[in-house]
Parts: sequence; C-alpha cells; structure tokens
Amino acid sequence: MRRLLAAVLMLSVFVGCSQEQQQKSASPSQASNQNGVRVQQTAPAKRKILNPAEVEARFEQLAMSVPGVQAANCVVYGDMAVVGIDVKQDMDRSKIGTVKLAVAEALHKDPYGANAIVTADMDLDQRLRSIRDKAREGRPIIGFAEEMADIIGRIMPQLPSDMTRPMPDASKDANSGGTNDFSNNPHGGQ
Repeated sequence: MRRLLAAVLMLSVFVGCSQEQQQKSASPSQASNQNGVRVQQTAPAKRKILNPAEVEARFEQLAMSVPGVQAANCVVYGDMAVVGIDVKQDMDRSKIGTVKLAVAEALHKDPYGANAIVTADMDLDQRLRSIRDKAREGRPIIGFAEEMADIIGRIMPQLPSDMTRPMPDASKDANSGGTNDFSNNPHGGQ
C-alpha cells in the first residue's frame, strides 16, 4: 500500500514538473506573437432611425426585391424593426427558410437594418400589416395595443392568477361516498 502511494506521489511530481517546463518553453513564442500587428474589427455603423415611416418603406422594398417574396410588411419601433414577408402558399419549408435568410442578409447590409427581425409566419405578417395600417391612419398606439392583446390572448388565454380550483360540494360528497374527485368523471372517480 505504501509503495503504491509513493508511486502515485512520484508520478504526480513528474507530471507537474513536465507541464511547467512546457509552459516555459511555449512562452517565448507567445510573446513574439503579442508584438505583431493588431487589427480592430469594426462592424458597419448603425444609423439612428429618425423617420420610422421612411425606414419601413425602405425595408419593405428591400424585402420585396428578394426573389420569392410576394409582399412585405414592416413595423419600426425605436431602433428595432420587424419585417413580415408573404411567400407563395405552396412554397417548400426549406425554401421559405432560404428566402427568410436572404431577406435578413439584405436588411443586415442596410445601415438601418442591424436590428431587423424577419418572419414568414402568415399570422404575424397579417398582424404586422394591421399595426402598420393603423399607424399610418394616425393611431399607432391603439393598433399596437390591440394586436399585442390578441397575440397574448392566443398565447395565454387565461392567466394563472385567474384560475381557481373548484371547491367540493358537501351534498355531492355525501352522495358519492366522500370522494374528493374534481374531474368531470360522472362516476365520482370510481
């Protein structure tokens, strides 16, 4: 047992020392690389959106210039834009993904398009069109609020805080043998 412990201890010392020598020998080559030329990577400057209606029209035109896009709807909110594209109904799912990627690349190259999101979902495209139309009618907040309420209503039709557990009825419990089954089972859970 002592010999095994001594062997493990000696092995760990040798491994530790060899790693230290490897680190010392690697240091001079790393130091020479640090004296090389430094290049700072820069992304294209994103411009501040001052006229959302102009940017919406620009993004819609950029999206419709991509082959496969039949129509486009854009909503700009602050520095963020959401572009909904309409493609042929019979288009293959992989082709739709390719078209979305092409639209996203076209928007990314635009100085205003760095924060643009592209969707090909028909329902979201219709909602974006509704928001855009109401904004053009001079009712941007109402249009946005109504559509967000519809979207949230579809995602979560009932809030968890609104849900209450039904309380057992004493007369039903007496007739059903005292079970506390809250399901819709007509046999009282039996």
